[in-house]
Amino acid sequence: MSDWVIEAEGITKVYRMGDIEVHALSGVDLRIARGEIVSIMGPSGSGKTTLMNILGCLDRPTSGSYSLDGSQVAELSDDQLAAIRNKKVGFVFQSFNLLGRQTALTNVELPMRYAGVSNGRRKRAMEALEAVGLGDRVQHRPNELSGGQQQRVAIARALVNNPAMIMADEPTGNLDSKSGVEIVQILLDLNRNIGTTLIFVTHDPEIAAHTKRVISLLDGLITEDRIVEK
Repeated sequence: MSDWVIEAEGITKVYRMGDIEVHALSGVDLRIARGEIVSIMGPSGSGKTTLMNILGCLDRPTSGSYSLDGSQVAELSDDQLAAIRNKKVGFVFQSFNLLGRQTALTNVELPMRYAGVSNGRRKRAMEALEAVGLGDRVQHRPNELSGGQQQRVAIARALVNNPAMIMADEPTGNLDSKSGVEIVQILLDLNRNIGTTLIFVTHDPEIAAHTKRVISLLDGLITEDRIVEK
């Protein structure tokens, strides 16, 4: 098993809008080790969302090579990319992205359904919800949960397939400050307890202060890659 969860070299992304080419990424080289806690920061238009989409297998680069947990993914088909994404990446989004008519338990089971897991699915979903402190809310639907609790469900869903990494895109953006602190702490605890690789994509310097490495983007290029002094 490689020590690197992410190995990206020369990543570019060009969007074509009619006759205009928009260079969202202009040659990104990046390595992230297993078990690291990293934040990716940058202003709107810097390329950080595009980079997140490529690292999370939601999109493919225009050029360059990308290996995720030892698998070369830059040139996979859409179906292959979806399979790798479901197995290797757990997502936590600002807007929770839960199914409103389903219980917390059913929401957490979804990645396993997509992966074709049948044996022990409910047990694993229960364990994931208990790990985020929601063992007593498994039959509640999203509208019966607070924002912080909904985000905990999203974290449980993200970790239930034991992914190579969790990508958290502005995970506290829709939460009050107290709930936001709790969510960040839950994610940090996952890293400490089971070694989950965490990548935060954020504008928030308070989140970045909790990470061990900060990668800054501007105009599609990494302008800074620094270790945070504790």
